[in-house]
Amino acid sequence: MIDRATHAAGTFRLGDEAPGFAVGPITRTHIVRYAGASGDFTAIHHDEPLAHSVGLPSVFAMGMMHAGMLAHLVADWLGLASVRRYRVRFEERVWPGDVLTFAGRIIVVDRSDGVERVEAEVTCHNQGGKRTLSGSATAEYPL
Repeated sequence: MIDRATHAAGTFRLGDEAPGFAVGPITRTHIVRYAGASGDFTAIHHDEPLAHSVGLPSVFAMGMMHAGMLAHLVADWLGLASVRRYRVRFEERVWPGDVLTFAGRIIVVDRSDGVERVEAEVTCHNQGGKRTLSGSATAEYPL
């Protein structure tokens, strides 16, 4: 992953990109371990016969699993103590076998009210190029 970061005003420029990373292929073990850590034991995520009974090809990962991975990119890139907002939108399911790529880009740098506000768009794509998550993060640094 990325080294933990601390930043000051002036660190980021419009268009800067996060040092992205990839995770995967996602396995059922990833999914079950996340279930244990989060307490989310919803059967559709670990019970293959149940997934098939509702027309799905397989179990799939909890959305919060890859949202958490994307949050890791945000915290490490922008500096955890500086992050003021993080939002995501779930767009595609993550299936066993998927390889996920996490990325971010600075889209706003604003200096006002004694702080530098940085807004980033952040995404997660699978190996086929489908976006599984999109989101944004805002960080603030004192001037």
